Amino acid sequence: MNTALTPASIPHREPFLFVDDIIEIADTRIVTRKLADPEADFFRGHYPGEPVMPGVLLCECCFQAGALLMTHRLSGQGAVEGIPVVTRIRDARFKRMVRPGDLLTIEATLDDELDNAYYMTGRVSVQDRHIVRVSFACMLTPKEAPSS
Repeated sequence: MNTALTPASIPHREPFLFVDDIIEIADTRIVTRKLADPEADFFRGHYPGEPVMPGVLLCECCFQAGALLMTHRLSGQGAVEGIPVVTRIRDARFKRMVRPGDLLTIEATLDDELDNAYYMTGRVSVQDRHIVRVSFACMLTPKEAPSS
């Protein structure tokens, strides 16, 4: 296990970092956690009075966990060069709502790898209740040089 792997290992930062902790990691699977912070801005405007975490952000939790899994796999091959990006989203299924204060368990599993493409399945659960399942693909894209 890459003990140096942390949520800071991907380019995302607050307020758009959706990984609090890495719970478990193996070659083809990662489990992370995220608290649905009741103070998060999106809860104020997404169904006021009945706040719900947006489904697209639940998918983003999976994508960021997948980016960490890619980083873990690639770090064994040397320095990770590039930025992980989502290239495909398929078959997102939403079973339940996430409310402020819920503790999300996010799992991303690698289904296939072809060249620079990583095909994964993401799952989100709260207290062992399935919330979301989504299939997606990611790849590393080159970092752009800063414009002058």
